[in-house]
Amino acid sequence: MEEKQLNIKAAMSPLIEINDSAFAGSNTILIDARGGAESHQRYLAGHLKNAIYADLDKHLAAKVTDASQGGRHPLPDVEAFAALLGSWGVTPESHVIIYDDKSGAFSAARLWWMLRAIGHTQLQVLNGGLQAANKAGIELNKDGYQPKAAKPYPVHGYYAGTVDIEEAGEAAQDDSRIVIDVRESPRYLGQTEPIDLIAGHIPGAANLPYVLNLDADSKFLPAEILRSMYHDTIGNVAEEDVIVHCGSGVTACHTLLGMAYAGIIEPKLYVGSWSEWSRRDLPMAGAERN
Repeated sequence: MEEKQLNIKAAMSPLIEINDSAFAGSNTILIDARGGAESHQRYLAGHLKNAIYADLDKHLAAKVTDASQGGRHPLPDVEAFAALLGSWGVTPESHVIIYDDKSGAFSAARLWWMLRAIGHTQLQVLNGGLQAANKAGIELNKDGYQPKAAKPYPVHGYYAGTVDIEEAGEAAQDDSRIVIDVRESPRYLGQTEPIDLIAGHIPGAANLPYVLNLDADSKFLPAEILRSMYHDTIGNVAEEDVIVHCGSGVTACHTLLGMAYAGIIEPKLYVGSWSEWSRRDLPMAGAERN
């Protein structure tokens, strides 16, 4: 398998605060990526001015025909994603700011990761999400927004920084690498599973729930605190040998975003995550399992 390294350095902090003047930039493209049930209705009920609506299932994932081959949210074809970005007016020079209403833990971090994986660098997620805008007294808009289209975004044929199911399984059994499962601990432990068919985790995977990235105000913890927390789990493993996953490759991106904010930029994403692994008749660990 050809190794697809990320090989980019962040040009700016991956997080932005609601009062940052960059929101007013002429080259700024704002994207509302709330996702979930009735997300478009919630967008129409109130969003930041000139924000483009992005749907997790329609825009940020391919149609699922078999979750055992790619999980519940497989990545869309990269050329299709490039065309979508063009329709949103996104070019390599655009400053893209993304938000959702889940502290970045849902579609905002996923879209951030996807853009980063094709090499986009002028890219940030709103720290605290829509709730931060509400607390700051920002007036929401109810009008749909149609951006000026551009050419398809130039891509190189793949998303960098991913691993497949085989590599994830091998890494979980390799002391020189680490696989981090960011789901809530009861799901990791196999005590409950509200979404997928079987509870448990990949044997050898560590657990670091993504909710630990956030403070009491649902903003990311300071970078130095995050860095210490991640290194407590990662230990001496090299950044490029760290693999992060969740249930379906969405909330894992929240931890990848937190890692980037903390200066740890090379970890990879196992997109298929538990939704793929648990459907493949592979070894599983957790309650009453070996």
